Amino acid sequence: MVVNGALGRMGREITKAVVCEPGLKLVGAVEKEVTQRYLPLAEAVELIPFSSDLSSLLRSCNADVVVDFTNAEASIAAARIAVKQKANMVIGTTGLSEENLAEIEQLCIANEVGVVVAPNFSLGAAVLIHLSKFAAKFFNYAEIIEMHHDKKEYAPSGTALATARAMLQARGKPFIFPEVERKILNNTRGGQINGIAIHSLRLPGFMAGEEVIFSGECETLNLRYTTIGRECYLPGIILAINEVIKRKGLTYGLDALLEM
Repeated sequence: MVVNGALGRMGREITKAVVCEPGLKLVGAVEKEVTQRYLPLAEAVELIPFSSDLSSLLRSCNADVVVDFTNAEASIAAARIAVKQKANMVIGTTGLSEENLAEIEQLCIANEVGVVVAPNFSLGAAVLIHLSKFAAKFFNYAEIIEMHHDKKEYAPSGTALATARAMLQARGKPFIFPEVERKILNNTRGGQINGIAIHSLRLPGFMAGEEVIFSGECETLNLRYTTIGRECYLPGIILAINEVIKRKGLTYGLDALLEM
């Protein structure tokens, strides 16, 4: 397999995990700017080819999976290259649009490969989304608070959006969104999707996390998960790498692999 964005925060964790995982082999790494022929990775026993050209690297190393945790623009560009060369992909980038996902799906169909896209590879997040879908059928009010570190580039998070969309799909209709009569500060209620308000916290004390709050008459239900470190994503990523080669087409969400 090849890691695209190998020197990013998640890229470093993934490369270390893959070289230590029985049954997986890292055969190449890609980064936007490369000054060495081989990836500097202490855990690797063999030299890992390192390049800024994904296309040429795939031709030379014959990888069957490309893992990408870069950004939306870089991920869709990588998908156009990798899938056309018959490489399966695991994409953990958030911010991909519906148009991007539709394009990836068409690429999969045309080239008969599989792509797994998930806004969050944490097992805790997958369980939270699953439980939120179930609870959405029984409550008329719901809000989401998502918490991330202060260096996160955008808000709300892809996980929060995926949670809201899953809840709405399970419910089959919008939630009730209470409007306030007077707004002392603009956007105090956060953004909202079909009645679900989403609030984004950006503070250096957080890694990542999310809380979904449901409300009914005289009761509330709070579902929350918290990420302590990036290692929590690795079991889900390893699962996706092993599963994507067995699938054709686009698979969206870690919950689809966990068969929830």
